[in-house]
Amino acid sequence: MHYGFAIDTKRCIGCHTCAVGCRMENHLPKGIWWNRILTKGGEDMDTPEGIFPDVTMSYVPVACQHCENPACVKACPVGATYKDPETGAVRQDYDKCIGCRMCVAACPYTGVRSFNWAEPEYTIDFECGGQNVPAHQKHTVEKCTMCWHRLAKDEEPMCIRMCPERARYWGNLDDPNSEISKVIREREYMQLLPEKGTKPSVYYLV
Repeated sequence: MHYGFAIDTKRCIGCHTCAVGCRMENHLPKGIWWNRILTKGGEDMDTPEGIFPDVTMSYVPVACQHCENPACVKACPVGATYKDPETGAVRQDYDKCIGCRMCVAACPYTGVRSFNWAEPEYTIDFECGGQNVPAHQKHTVEKCTMCWHRLAKDEEPMCIRMCPERARYWGNLDDPNSEISKVIREREYMQLLPEKGTKPSVYYLV
């Protein structure tokens, strides 16, 4: 089994619903975003490139790429970052993490991992999120888990469920009949930094 994502950049409207849904489902601390929506256009968020009326703008959601050949796993000295053999998801064991941030340095995708420098703080004073989401810890690295707690219940990741434009696909890349496999065959796509040899499991449909 090899789960992955496909994101239709022609359908994504940059609403950040997937990013907010991720934060809520995983009860992320203040200042932590596992999923960021970058603007492909001007220098600032939600600004187009060019001069009116000849302007262009699109969005690129970026999170952990759940690579087939993850550099972070090779760099982790204690096995806290590992690839789940059942799903192919790259996961993080907070109890094993020693906070060395070698995985952050090794990952070529800037900003997909976060580090809790202090005891996590939250916007609201009560816990929210999905059942079995592990507690966030001080001096640990964290990132997108592909909502592994939902996968364990045969549910799709929250970012897939929340997308109002249905710009996201998720499924088993090893199954040629899965929706994600079909859309990758039928559409042109790009991947982030393929030259790094990490073999990302995220496809951007163009």
